[in-house]
Amino acid sequence: MTSITSPTAASGTAASATRTLLADGREMLYFDDRGTMSPDREAAADGRELPVRGPSGEVRYDALTGEWVAVAAHRQHRTHLPPADECPLCPSTPGRASEIPASDYDVVVFENRFPSLGPDFAAAPGAPAWGTRGIAGGRCEVVAFTPEHNGTFAGLGTQRVRTVIDAWAHRTEALSALPGVQQVFCFENRGQDIGVTLHHPHGQIYAYPYVTPRAAVMAAAAGQFHEASGGTATLTGDILAKERTDGSRMVAEGEFFSAYVPFAARWPLEIHLVPHRQVPDLAALTGPERDELAVLYPDLLGRLDGLYNSPTPYISAWHQAPVDPAMRRAGYLHLQLTSPRRAADKLKYLAGSEAAMGAFINDTTPEHVARLLRDVPTAPQPTT
Repeated sequence: MTSITSPTAASGTAASATRTLLADGREMLYFDDRGTMSPDREAAADGRELPVRGPSGEVRYDALTGEWVAVAAHRQHRTHLPPADECPLCPSTPGRASEIPASDYDVVVFENRFPSLGPDFAAAPGAPAWGTRGIAGGRCEVVAFTPEHNGTFAGLGTQRVRTVIDAWAHRTEALSALPGVQQVFCFENRGQDIGVTLHHPHGQIYAYPYVTPRAAVMAAAAGQFHEASGGTATLTGDILAKERTDGSRMVAEGEFFSAYVPFAARWPLEIHLVPHRQVPDLAALTGPERDELAVLYPDLLGRLDGLYNSPTPYISAWHQAPVDPAMRRAGYLHLQLTSPRRAADKLKYLAGSEAAMGAFINDTTPEHVARLLRDVPTAPQPTT
């Protein structure tokens, strides 16, 4: 077990972290809430007999679209919706060893046992053409938000959310520095309707060996706007200013962040959470910015759940600038929070227009959705 200094601890408020290895050599990091550390942490070790890790899968180039596709057939055998007493993210007990050796923890990040990318590191091949394939290099990590099997991110409490934010920031900076990594993506899938395979509150982090299609399109638009402004303005910052001035789609505003339903929302429920100053990624946020985010972000999740009488499935996607310095100049961190739920008893499915053509049709109006979200009576978040 190795104590490490978080590269994002310049503010003096970052959570502490300790590093260890699982039985098959995968890396694991415990992130402790400020001022806490489980007393058995140093003694916790993974005593399981695990098979040797397999090689990385591959990426194949789609010459029709210019996009990379990861092929990871080994993921067909990954754990799928196990009962609570077999959950791999609950702490280990004397009678059952899980993926997490400690008997208690705050937040844990570890390499996925069934990764889409990695364990090898290699950038996608350059100058690709039809038939080009390469190693699916990179890293896939799991982020366990709490030792409690039941619950939601919105119910973690402000201090725990702050620890998760520090973990995201730490991993973003560390993964961005690894060989071949081109982009780091932190996200959470919540709900079986989204396709989760574990009920335990958790998220994931992908470190890609290429710039993803969505990020490439956004980076191109941002770069064009930045250049047209003479390098004095950013596209996301300009949109944020216009949304705040218009006001009809705003959901919440703080000192450092604002949230709104975007003008051209694609999904029935969609919220963008944007910092007031340009930062490329979560690692660049200051201590006070992280403190506000730890309050505002779960408030937005609570508003989603407050719309109906049952939990709302969602995808929480943190858009961070790719590693390429040219893309980072105009890159602007923001959260895209989406749900396919278009009514209490209806879901939007990606059918012909969306799935085949990428041409979205929204069954709700952004202004109406924003009004509904603003009107949700949210309860104060616990601080611990």
